[in-house]
Parts: sequence; C-alpha cells; structure tokens
Amino acid sequence: MAITVVIADDIPTTRDDIKRLLYFEEDIEVIGEAADGYEAVALAEELKPDVILMDINMPRMDGIEATERITTNNPQTAIVIISIQGENEYLKKAMAAGAREYLIKPFTAKELSETIRRVYESQQKRNMAWIGTKIEKPDNLPQKRGKIISFFSTKGGVGKTVVAVNLAMQLSKDVQKKVVLLDLDLSAGDAALMLNIAPITSIVDLVKEQEELSYDLLEVFLLPHVSGLKLLAAPERPEFSEYVTSKHVEEILRILKDNFDYIVVDLPAYYSDTNISVLEDSEYIILLLNQDITSLKRAKIDFEILKKLNLEQKVKVVLNKKGNDGFKPEDIEKVLGTKIFSYLIEDERTVVSSVNKGNPFVLSAPKSKIALSIAELSEKLGLR
Repeated sequence: MAITVVIADDIPTTRDDIKRLLYFEEDIEVIGEAADGYEAVALAEELKPDVILMDINMPRMDGIEATERITTNNPQTAIVIISIQGENEYLKKAMAAGAREYLIKPFTAKELSETIRRVYESQQKRNMAWIGTKIEKPDNLPQKRGKIISFFSTKGGVGKTVVAVNLAMQLSKDVQKKVVLLDLDLSAGDAALMLNIAPITSIVDLVKEQEELSYDLLEVFLLPHVSGLKLLAAPERPEFSEYVTSKHVEEILRILKDNFDYIVVDLPAYYSDTNISVLEDSEYIILLLNQDITSLKRAKIDFEILKKLNLEQKVKVVLNKKGNDGFKPEDIEKVLGTKIFSYLIEDERTVVSSVNKGNPFVLSAPKSKIALSIAELSEKLGLR
C-alpha cells in the first residue's frame, strides 16, 4: 500500500509543486490538500493520512497550532513541517508541537520522498507500540536483551558526556556485564577523549562499509578500554557526520542490544528523527540539568517535548553539580512539575582532573563524592 499524504499550504502553486515532486514516487500518494490549519485538522480526522506536509505560516490557524491539535487527536499521523523559515526557534516550536521532521524550502524530490518514507516507517513503529503489537521473530534469531540508557539535554555544558562516560564505566566495573558506550554526538563527540582512547575508527568508518551490518563487522570498530568497556566513537571531523543516517543508527542499536547487556548512549543537544528514535528505544532517558536559570529553562522545554512524545515514564531527571548556589532542588521540581530522580554532587576538582587525564573518576577517585553519586545513580536505576 502507498504512503498516504496530505499537503497543507496556503499557496496553491506550492501545493502543485509538491505534487509534481512526488508524482513519480509509486509508493507515495497525495490524497488531500488543505489551504490553512483548520482544513488540515479536518482532513486529518476525515482521511487519517499517514503523513501531513505542513506549512508553518498559514491564515486562520498556523501550522504549529494545527500540528499540536493533530498530534493530540490523531497521533497515528506523522507531521513534517515545511517552511522557508530555517531558524532554530521555528524548529523548536515545531518539535514541541509534535512534528516528526522539518524541511526547509526549497527541497528536492529526493529529500522530500526520503523524509516521508523515513517518518512513515518511524511512525509505524510507534503505532504498533501504542496498540501493544509485537513483531514476531523467527525462533533462530537471538532475543534482544540489552538495555539502552540515553543521556540527553539540549543545553550544552551540563556535563552530559562526563556523566555518560562515568556511568558506563561504573556499570562495566560493578555488574561484570558487557557494556558499550555509543557516542552519537556526531559533530562534537568527546567520549573517546575522556577515556584516553585514540579513535582510529569511528561510527562513520563502520557505516561506510559496503557489507551488510553484522556483529562480527561492528566489533571491528568497537574501541576497547582496559576496563572492558567498549566504545563506538563519534567521528573526529564534524563534516563526516552526514554519512550516518537514522537507519544506520537503528541497525547498530539492534545489533548492540543482541550482544550487550547495557548500551549507554551520549546524544547530541538537539532534536532529530534519529535522536527521537533512540529515545523511544531507551529503557531510561537521563535528562540532565544544573542549578542555573538557562539550564532550568532548557530542561523544562525538553521535559515538555518528551511528554508530548509519550516518553515521560522513561525520563529520569538528574541534577548535576548539586551545590549551595543556584536554584534549590525543591524550586526546580516545582518548575519542572516532576521530582528529581537523583543528584550528582559538585566536585569540580575531581572532574576536571579526570577529564584532563582521560581517566574516568569512578576509576581514578572511586571514593570521591561525585563517584559515589554515580554509583548511587546506577543503583537507583536498578542496574547494579
């Protein structure tokens, strides 16, 4: 069956242009058009399309409000925002409203069709999860067993990578199980540096291989640490990140879950279909924040977006660098509307020394307050 699409744009020529771009895509069918947000909401209810291509600036009701209504009333439909506005603020508003992707005009037929297919496939998985459907697997395939623990925040500087590296190391040290750290901060990943590992290979080298992904192939690109922890590193040069697609990450995680007990993922500080897919596949989402107002503002927005994505139950809010300055924990909980799951005590001297030496503090200073905080976090998560 074809992927059904509705185009919502107030300019008729734009709708015609999009239909022309999709004309030769045999697996995509345009089944309706809307000239404003009200019409888009009505068509979503009437036609129940797989995907809606939604312009932001439309009369009567704009695309952001229409997206929010549709994702609430018709969650089985995926929204792709299309706009000439490329600013981050528009992207944040679109994602907060429930949009799955954001395309900036003009775009090519390939960009459009690939986005529609990617979003459709992702949405189908969500729809199956919502109705409790499980995909049957042949008996000869291994059962997935690994738990994914993802670290996320759209505020830089909250200590996300430091905490991810040390929790992964703590798990490797304590539970004596197979642990892998996946650095998905593809444009600025520092996990290898913090482990004092020279990243001779990275996730980019893996996905460039022409062979079908398998554990035997993936294992070649896993960098070993003396502790037994394995690392799949981010590329050293940010421009190489474009080689890694959502499909690559999905396949890598599938293989890792079949072969490791714990997969700790360090995610970049932004929303994308890849990141959301990882968050949905996670056992726990560690949402980090500090006690300053900018961190609290971003954490509140992040938490609201994750709630809209039906991921609230997985989110564990962790206050990093807890000290006497800044907002009090009870005030933070009041702003966020949720309890702080765990606290990591401020210990700048230990952390800076650890980072500079590339030696995680759970190894170099296991009795320090910050190391004991990581051990407590691991215990609270039930991972020890």
